[in-house]
Amino acid sequence: MMNNSMNTAVNVSQNAALASNKVIRNTYTLLSMTLLFSGLTAGASMALNLPHPGLLLTLGGYFGLLFLTTKFRDSAMGLGFVFLLTGFMGYTLGPILNSYMALANGSQIVTTAMAGTGAIFLGLSGYTLTSRKDFSFMGGFIMVGILVAFMAGLGAVLFEIPVLSLAVSAMFILLMSGLILYQTSNIIHGGETNYIMATVTLYVSIFNLFTSLLHLLGFLSGDD
Repeated sequence: MMNNSMNTAVNVSQNAALASNKVIRNTYTLLSMTLLFSGLTAGASMALNLPHPGLLLTLGGYFGLLFLTTKFRDSAMGLGFVFLLTGFMGYTLGPILNSYMALANGSQIVTTAMAGTGAIFLGLSGYTLTSRKDFSFMGGFIMVGILVAFMAGLGAVLFEIPVLSLAVSAMFILLMSGLILYQTSNIIHGGETNYIMATVTLYVSIFNLFTSLLHLLGFLSGDD
């Protein structure tokens, strides 16, 4: 009887590990594809010198596509909406990159922000995957922090407060770093079993991390 219980526990553990590995593999495969697609749309937006859609359209497009991605996350349509979402975000990034590239040291700022984003993401993801630590306790704090930072960011834009805008960028760097730890841990420990939603969370973390680093580096260089 005891042997049967032990065998059952081992089988459950093995199945959970296999499921976790599959979600990790699918998530990072899809994340790579969406980052590439987003990069292509950002490049096209830059080449065509397209205007930024503005705050309202950006927020409407983002939350609308995020809602559709979430609604169809268990179907093939969810994949299509993931690419629409990340492609749209890439398009909105193009005009931002053009504004930085127009600066005297713009290419250096963009390259540094890109390298910093990659280093932070790979470092945090690698640490979580190898240590297998559980960062689920950070979930509530991160969600509240993102809401506060988002509202503060809107205030900084609407009332044109540069100091608040810089503080929000710094907050987002910390919050997105925490979100990478949290989401990666969530996948490992079975808290997130849908690779589409895991991909969206990690992509948004990377996107916000990159744009926040751009803002801070632009300010530190004296050109923002």
